[in-house]
Amino acid sequence: MDKVKLGHNAFTYPMPMTLVGAVVDGKPNFMAVGWVSRVNARPPMIAVALGSHHTNAGIHEHGEFSVNIPDIELLKAVDYCGLVSGKRQDKSGVFELFYGDLAHAPMIQACPLTMECRLVQAVQLPTNTVFIGEIVEAFIGEQYLTDGKPDIQKLRPFTLTMPDNRYWAVGDQVGRAWGSGRDFTT
Repeated sequence: MDKVKLGHNAFTYPMPMTLVGAVVDGKPNFMAVGWVSRVNARPPMIAVALGSHHTNAGIHEHGEFSVNIPDIELLKAVDYCGLVSGKRQDKSGVFELFYGDLAHAPMIQACPLTMECRLVQAVQLPTNTVFIGEIVEAFIGEQYLTDGKPDIQKLRPFTLTMPDNRYWAVGDQVGRAWGSGRDFTT
């Protein structure tokens, strides 16, 4: 198989679609974010990379944010939150909200899985800020669990691919982590 040069603007493929929430100017605000990753085990931490957005001000001010995992039924609302800036449009009424222990980490009731996070570090890069947050608590609807664990088929999350800017449903299980390669030989 021949490889061709793609250029330097390659992306991890695909990326989970989320809604990052923060309180900005006294109101809950949400933005669509695909640049999200778990970055630490103990304590559990998650990182979100945000360009210059309205949401950033709330995270900086309060040191709190949420990461909400929507299902495919919320695709249009998620995309709307990525198209419209909270600076110009009040998005506080788009979703029914709830709060956990953190007063400035609004979470979305309709999202199957939500996490409230306390800011640990903000790393300023040339075009983005990487916000690293400790997951204070995660919330999930009981109907999304199988044997007490989140079930991705029940969650029905979707992903983002770039640079083609498309959303994709999550597919079938194809293996087991830390198990499928046990019989591999060279």
